[in-house]
Amino acid sequence: MKRYQNKKIVVVGAGISGLALCRLLAERAACITLSDRQPIEKIEGLDQLKGLSIRFDFGGHTTGLFTAADLVILSPGVPSTIPAVQAAAKQGVAIIGEIEFAASEIAAPIIGITGTNGKSTTTALLGDILEACGKNSFVGGNLGEPLTNAIMVRDLEWLVVELSSFQLETIDQFHPRYAMLLNISADHLDRYAGMSDYISAKVRLFENMTKDDMSILNADDPAVVKVAEQLLSYPIWFSTRQHLPEGMSLKSDEIIWRWQGTIESFPVGQLQIKGLHNIENVMAAMIPALCEGCRAEQVWKSACSFKGLPHRMELIRTLDGVEWVNDSKGTNIGSVVMSLAGLTAPVTLIAGGKDKGGDFRILSAAVRAKVPVLILIGEAAERMEQALSDCSETVRAENMEHAVSLAQKLTPAGGTVLLSPGCSSFDMFGSYIERSETFARFVSALKKKEEI
Repeated sequence: MKRYQNKKIVVVGAGISGLALCRLLAERAACITLSDRQPIEKIEGLDQLKGLSIRFDFGGHTTGLFTAADLVILSPGVPSTIPAVQAAAKQGVAIIGEIEFAASEIAAPIIGITGTNGKSTTTALLGDILEACGKNSFVGGNLGEPLTNAIMVRDLEWLVVELSSFQLETIDQFHPRYAMLLNISADHLDRYAGMSDYISAKVRLFENMTKDDMSILNADDPAVVKVAEQLLSYPIWFSTRQHLPEGMSLKSDEIIWRWQGTIESFPVGQLQIKGLHNIENVMAAMIPALCEGCRAEQVWKSACSFKGLPHRMELIRTLDGVEWVNDSKGTNIGSVVMSLAGLTAPVTLIAGGKDKGGDFRILSAAVRAKVPVLILIGEAAERMEQALSDCSETVRAENMEHAVSLAQKLTPAGGTVLLSPGCSSFDMFGSYIERSETFARFVSALKKKEEI
């Protein structure tokens, strides 16, 4: 990393990835500017940079600092369309993303995981599997821990990296050994002109792979199948609907793995995470470990001990015969469909938030079948009501506390209350985690109906 010494580098975005980049580059004696559109009083964690020689460019992006830089590094989620970034690019300044920067500094092979839904669960589960099999692995990316933090980890054998479409926009030489495309459905259409642009961003994960690399693909998703036609890497398929001569299939209540003459079977009933979508996640997560020679018994034992992630189909409590389920991480329409598929009617669905431009009519069949009451919150409430009012009784809530109160009154014993917004959180909350914690707090404070 001596090549960064005395180089003028602008890090864009003062989130956890931006701060990690600044700390690392400061150790390499780079001349760093940290730029963010937010004013300084709204930026958390700056104490991590105390004592370091870093210039701050807050409350906007100063074009002159960008055009004078040797390198601009974008944090995940920061669009390359920012005028200052565009001006720097026109001046010939190199523009890369944090993922590209970090991967170029690490020799360990990469397992890259993308898709509209299931990325975090699959990434975390694969990390657990590799750890249980004695592999020294780093797990991060979009999941939470910046990939930059892996640069200082010694003797790494694998990088398990969750990748959003935003992160994939700014790769260049990023080259995974294994790449997963779990599924594709409409998401982030507030950022992309249409589905083709969104899919193109996802497919960038595979652009540097060769025939010696492996792609792990969902055989049941038509969009994924279409993408596979253009890939050079060797495809390994998984399916919950089809018999596959090679790869992972679901047969009745068993997962069947067929690979290079080997056949293994795994009883689905032993898994702690439930739902067809989680069976898909388990299949995808197991494939790289099995291909790399991990013992099938150990791989399956680890998969069965996995309890899932917080904020994703998490049972908060059971009260008066009603289960309260927190799916705050369900931030797109396809995720809500999958979450409802794993539940039995009646479900009171709390949904809404910052509208990402998706087609809420996609929810019609699932809502009509399972959701007698739909409670709507946030900016997207009106458009959701227009799309779904003929499928369910719709009720508007002023805030999360009001939504929880309404749900308790309207949900009968034997039913489920599901928070699965289908939208981002940024109209009412700082993150899906804050939304999740707020929901859980109000649910935990509820009294039994007989005590009210």
